[in-house]
This record gives sequence, structure tokens and C-alpha cells, in this order.
Amino acid sequence: MTTDTPLSFETAYARLEEILEKMNSGKVSLEESLKLYEDADRLIHWCSKRLTDAEKKIEILVKNKDNQLQLDEQGRPQTLPFGANSTAPLNF
Repeated sequence: MTTDTPLSFETAYARLEEILEKMNSGKVSLEESLKLYEDADRLIHWCSKRLTDAEKKIEILVKNKDNQLQLDEQGRPQTLPFGANSTAPLNF
């Protein structure tokens, strides 16, 4: 189930919902269920990482705002990096 195009959070979440529907239907073989479970596990981990990274970014913005918000040239709030792997794509 690997492609060269990284999934968006919304696409990954929708795929998780599809997997859960299939697994709950009771109409998939044990082998397919195991594959779906593995795919779901990767998606859950990836989505959780993306949500944690977003939460950290928001926390950094809030902390900066409380201590005089720093703005860039376009007037947008500046952020601090919060992890080297925060934008690592998940390819399916």
C-alpha cells in the first residue's frame, strides 16, 4: 500500500475510518485483517505524531504571545522548530 505521494492528515484519517469499517464488517479474511491492522497501526502512529506536533506548535505560539509575540516580515507569528521529524511524510 505504498506510493510516492505523502498523505495529508485528513486523507490518513479517512483511510483509518475505511479500515475500521472493513474490519468491523466481519467480511475480511484473517490474512487481510492482519494487513489492515498493520496499516491502521502505522496510520494511527503517524496521525498521532502529526497531532502532537501541531499541539507543540500551538503551545510555542501561545508562549510567544504571552511574552510579546514575534512577527515575521509579513506580520505572521514566528514559530520555533519543535522536532526534526515533525514534517516527515507517511507514504501509502
